[in-house]
Amino acid sequence: MSSSDIFIGETIGTAILILLGGGVCAAVTLKASKARNAGWLAITFGWGFAVLTAVYTSAPLSGAHLNPAVTLALALKDDGISWSDVPVYWGGQLLGAMIGAALVWVAYYGQFHAHLTDKEIVGGPGAQATTAKAVEAQEKGAGPVLGIFSTGPEVRVAWQNVATEVIGTVVLVLAVLTQGLNDSGKGLGVLGALITSLVVVSIGLSLGGPTGYAINPARDLGPRIVHALLPLPNKGGSDWSYAWIPVVGPLIGGAIAAGIYNVAFA
Repeated sequence: MSSSDIFIGETIGTAILILLGGGVCAAVTLKASKARNAGWLAITFGWGFAVLTAVYTSAPLSGAHLNPAVTLALALKDDGISWSDVPVYWGGQLLGAMIGAALVWVAYYGQFHAHLTDKEIVGGPGAQATTAKAVEAQEKGAGPVLGIFSTGPEVRVAWQNVATEVIGTVVLVLAVLTQGLNDSGKGLGVLGALITSLVVVSIGLSLGGPTGYAINPARDLGPRIVHALLPLPNKGGSDWSYAWIPVVGPLIGGAIAAGIYNVAFA
């Protein structure tokens, strides 16, 4: 794979991942959406299908890492990818995540505006009621639609939040390394895409409750940057004080998973 193939494949694949994954979060969250309040099952399966679609689309070009933690693990894995390719993968993943988040905004433009100008959501003069959840989120520096773009904890305990992200990412990356790789061992294969998407659903159902299961630094950081830049009315903060956790936690988890694989499976 050439550097251009890697960069283009990761950009396209991660954009699709975030478009569909962020899209299901928008569908469930925004007041004027037909899927409003569809619940956690819709979100977890939506993200699983997003992974499936993104991997099948980008695998022929880049091997469909779509996640800096997966790329790091494959660089640490015996006979894995070259370290010189890591920045190319990471650059494509971050750019793709930002593009995907911007496309979610485009697709739900009217719903974002309706949601963020609703006094019951954002409060303000003349509001009949302000939801406790929105008030709580704003007190923590997170705006009322930040959860569409990036993750946040239900209970803000830094070490636990990091540990949750580490544990979830170890499960994901171990599944990729043991079951998901193509014949070259440098990316996801056809069957691996299905296995990985089901693992993502499992992680969401079992381990997603505490932090929203980023398990992917680009998936969280890219859309958070877009949230900060978009001209959304009454959008609130982007919660930058938390932003390091869904970056550092998954990278640590990816490195641990690679170490376990090299010792136990290689």
